Amino acid sequence: MVPFQASLLDLYPSGGHRPLTPARTHLGRGAWIDVLPGWLHGADALFDRLVGGVPWRAERRMMYDRVVDVPRLLKFYDEGEPLPDPALESAMAALSEHYGPELGEPFRTAGLCLYRDGRDSVAWHGDTIGRSATEDTMVAIVSVGSPRSLMLRPRGGGPSLRRDLGHGDLIVMGGSCQRTWEHAIPKTARPCGPRISVQFRTRGVR
Repeated sequence: MVPFQASLLDLYPSGGHRPLTPARTHLGRGAWIDVLPGWLHGADALFDRLVGGVPWRAERRMMYDRVVDVPRLLKFYDEGEPLPDPALESAMAALSEHYGPELGEPFRTAGLCLYRDGRDSVAWHGDTIGRSATEDTMVAIVSVGSPRSLMLRPRGGGPSLRRDLGHGDLIVMGGSCQRTWEHAIPKTARPCGPRISVQFRTRGVR
């Protein structure tokens, strides 16, 4: 594993965040993404706290008629379950305040993924378990640790987009994005340090 390298730009006290002024990109078919680099202050210190403080677990899943290891470590915090760090509580509250009028509800849950190195990944998918299979929703992702490429592509084919996310970057996927687009973190052979993805979702969406 390549050691985690802190960002020289991450100089703010841990636990705060910049004003929410993301740049929105309309993807078509009712889908959009908001991106705000370096939104979370003290993201590198938060990464260290989460690596050591979250009860990470490995999973195995059935795929192609056999059980395989999920190539990342996971932890899900359900609605009402305390989050593992005050910075995440603050981030969820800020995101709910900003997007609540447009979304019509607050963010309720947090899913955490630890990508240990370039061999860890997540395949192309949309978060369509629950209401998001038929309804517009939002998924807000805060990335801490070393940057990794988040890829997006339209369902059914078309050009893909790439956003390199880490060190407190924020991306919000909204509108029909979970139904009409897919996203992935591909494996990479280039040396890269570990990254944690924090996905904030609404009630009944996975």
